[in-house]
Amino acid sequence: TNAVLAKAMASACERTGVPSDAVQLLAVPGHEAVQELLKMDKYIDVLIPRGGKNLIQAVAQGTRIPTIKHYEGVCHQYVAADADLDMACDVILNSKLESVEVCNALEGVVVDSAAAERVIPQLARRLREKGVELRGCPRFCSLAPDAVPASEEDWSAEYLAPILHCNVVSGVEAAVSHINRYGSHHTDGILTQSLETARRFVQGVDSASVLVNASTRLSGGGDYDMGAVVGISTDKLHARGPVGVNELTTYKWVAYGSGHLR
Repeated sequence: TNAVLAKAMASACERTGVPSDAVQLLAVPGHEAVQELLKMDKYIDVLIPRGGKNLIQAVAQGTRIPTIKHYEGVCHQYVAADADLDMACDVILNSKLESVEVCNALEGVVVDSAAAERVIPQLARRLREKGVELRGCPRFCSLAPDAVPASEEDWSAEYLAPILHCNVVSGVEAAVSHINRYGSHHTDGILTQSLETARRFVQGVDSASVLVNASTRLSGGGDYDMGAVVGISTDKLHARGPVGVNELTTYKWVAYGSGHLR
C-alpha cells in the first residue's frame, strides 16, 4: 500500500512542477534502516511516527530529530452540575459511539456530584441500550446498577471499544484535576449552561482541544476548517492538536532595506 501511495504522490508532484523526489519511500525492509534514518538529523527536519504508543516512544527516544507525537486519546466529557440532561446524554453518546476506534472518541465521563442523581440513571440506561459497558467509581455504580467497579488502570485506559470509565467528583476544579491526571491531553469537553463554569474548565484543562457543549468527535482538522491532517498532536510545541499544512510548514524572516544600519 505504501509503495502504491508513494508512486501516486511522486507522479502528482511531477504533474504539478514539484520534484518527484519530494516524496520518497524507504524501500529497505527491517528495523536497521529505520535506525539509520533516525540518525540523519542533518537532512531531516521533523519526524511524525504513526502507530502505537510504544512505536512513537521508541522513535522519540532514539533520535535527535524533532518529533511530532500523536499519542493515545483518553478523552473525557465533564457533566457539570447545571448541565442539560438531554443534551448531555446526546453529546456523550455521540462522543463515544459515532466511531469508537478513533483517537477523539470518548473514553471517560466525569459527573458532578450535584448532578449525579439527576443525570446518571438516564445516561447509564441510554448507554446500556447501545451496548456500552460502564466501569465506575462506587458513587456511580450505586446509581447505575449494571456498572462494574473501575480499577486504577481504567481511569487512564484508551479502550477504542464500547467501554467507558465513569467518575463522580465534587465541582469543576476536581473534574479538571481528574482529567489532567488521567487524560492524555488530547480532547476533553464540558457540558454546562454556565459561561463562568465553562471558562474555569477551559482555562484549567491542559488539552490540545477543549470543547464546550459539543462532541469530542469534533476536534479534527476538517471540523476546524484545516482540511486534511496527518494526525492530532498531543505535544505542546511546535504543533498541538490537528496537524495540517500550516503545522507542517516552517518559515523564515525576510527584510528589505535601503542602507539601514544599527
